[in-house]
Amino acid sequence: MLSSIRALIRSLKAAVNPDRYRPELHYMRGPGPACREQKSRAGDGDTDRA
Repeated sequence: MLSSIRALIRSLKAAVNPDRYRPELHYMRGPGPACREQKSRAGDGDTDRA
């Protein structure tokens, strides 16, 4: 009886507050627009001096 109550409580906790790792929230897909902007600004000044 006690083990079934514990199992019920555990399943209710999991349903209310799922504490699972979700990789799609942490996956980086590559450099973003800010990185591209910095690289383009750095490249503009170097080509004029050469």
